[in-house]
Amino acid sequence: MDFDALRTTILGFVENHKTWTPLIAGGLAFCESLAFLSLLVPATVILLGIGALVGAADIPFWPVVLAAALGAALGDWISYEFGHYYKDGAKRMWPMRRYPEMVAKGEAFLHRWGAAAVAIGRFFGPARAVVPLIAGMFGVDRLPFQIANILSALVWAFVLLAPGAGLLTYFQG
Repeated sequence: MDFDALRTTILGFVENHKTWTPLIAGGLAFCESLAFLSLLVPATVILLGIGALVGAADIPFWPVVLAAALGAALGDWISYEFGHYYKDGAKRMWPMRRYPEMVAKGEAFLHRWGAAAVAIGRFFGPARAVVPLIAGMFGVDRLPFQIANILSALVWAFVLLAPGAGLLTYFQG
């Protein structure tokens, strides 16, 4: 199945089964934030489409935002714990071993910004799932990691879903 067919199928399902929207948004955000899986699931575009459906199909906004934030935070947490467990061994696993330059950039980014790199990285596609993994590999303390993880997940979910849901127009007018 190609990407457009996948997007159309998921958005059609959401439109016909509105009560499942938070669960779907949470699952997509989880896939988008989990190291390795994020390379296989093109969730950002689908989440933007879900935001538009929220605005057009009378789907409650806040449960979808909270579910997406929870999914994103869980994906990052698992990526962090994976990196924490495997340490440098994670670099030798697929797909990290195929992209050593991406890993090096993630390391430099993390050394420069510390736990804040998790919050900043969430808003940049390729870094979204790699930075938490690298944070775990280099032993960033769990509490600062989780604070950055949870707060940035809430902001990310809102920023991703709000424009389509029409909330920016609501807050401006």
